[in-house]
Amino acid sequence: MHYQTQSWGGYMAPRNMSVDPLERIQKLASENAVVIFSMSTCCMCHAIKRLFCGMGVNPTVYELDEDPRGKDMEKALMRLLGSSSAVPVVFIGGKLVGAMDRVMASHINGTLVPLLKEAGALWL
Repeated sequence: MHYQTQSWGGYMAPRNMSVDPLERIQKLASENAVVIFSMSTCCMCHAIKRLFCGMGVNPTVYELDEDPRGKDMEKALMRLLGSSSAVPVVFIGGKLVGAMDRVMASHINGTLVPLLKEAGALWL
C-alpha cells in the first residue's frame, strides 16, 4: 500500500485561497488507479485495504485523521455518498465505486476485478 503522508497529497493552496474539499478529493482520486480515503483507526477501512492488498492491488491510501484538513474532506465524502459514514471510500480509475458495501458487492458479483483491470491496477 502507498500511504500519502503529506497533507493533501503535497498540494499547497495559495494563501487566502481555500481549496474546495470535493475538488481536492476528485483530483487525488484521479492521480492513481486505486485510491482509498480512510481513517487509521477504522476497522472497516483496514478490511478494505486488506482486500485490495490480498488481490495484489497496491492502493494509494489517504488517512483523513492524519491530515490537518481531513475533517473537511470527510464532510465532503459524506455529502458525496449521501451517508453519515464517510470512510472507507474507494475510487478506481478516478471513478467513485463507493463505501464498503458497494466494494464488497462488486467483489462478490464479479465486477470488481474487471474494474481493477480496466484502471490498470491488475494485470492478470
